[in-house]
Amino acid sequence: MPKRVDHEERRAQIAEALIQVAGRRGLHAVGMRDVAAEAGVSLRLVQYYFETKERLLFYGLRHLTDRFTARVSARLAAAGPDPGPRATVEALLLASLPTDEESRTFHLLYSSYAILSVTDEALAAQPFIDNPDAAENALAGLLEQAQRAGLADPDTDARTEAISLLAMAATMGTSILVGQRSPEAATAVLHHHLDRIFATARASEAGAGSN
Repeated sequence: MPKRVDHEERRAQIAEALIQVAGRRGLHAVGMRDVAAEAGVSLRLVQYYFETKERLLFYGLRHLTDRFTARVSARLAAAGPDPGPRATVEALLLASLPTDEESRTFHLLYSSYAILSVTDEALAAQPFIDNPDAAENALAGLLEQAQRAGLADPDTDARTEAISLLAMAATMGTSILVGQRSPEAATAVLHHHLDRIFATARASEAGAGSN
């Protein structure tokens, strides 16, 4: 009896091959034939599932985002059953820093997708991601949650801080890739700004201890 083909599994296999070869050569230099060779399948099969390189790239972005989500979830699981808003914010930000091979590939390719979405008409015709404000909304919500719980400075604007933290993480990631600073130095900068945002909780604890 012939083996039943899992089409989603096959698409994921091809998307993973795209990520691997693009991580080594750069997204702009990858063709469908390169992806087929990396996946160990025929070019015809890649074309059957994706038809064009643009469709393959867009599916690859979704696959890359899914991998990032899994990475964040793993960090949160390691933080315990109830990590709290600060640990959750840290998990989101630090997972995007290129501190190992997987996160390096994520940062490199995600940046490449952003640039291609501006210059490639086929990609520009589609949304870069389903919800471009998802990370910003998530961070702003976590900071607002921390403010309500008395864990963060109530006078800061949560939305502005979320935008600033995401921009900082993206810039720090690029500085790591080009060798400007080490992952440890970039992480220290992010922790410095999180300490500022969450300073109210530490001040309250100090005040309670002196009474």
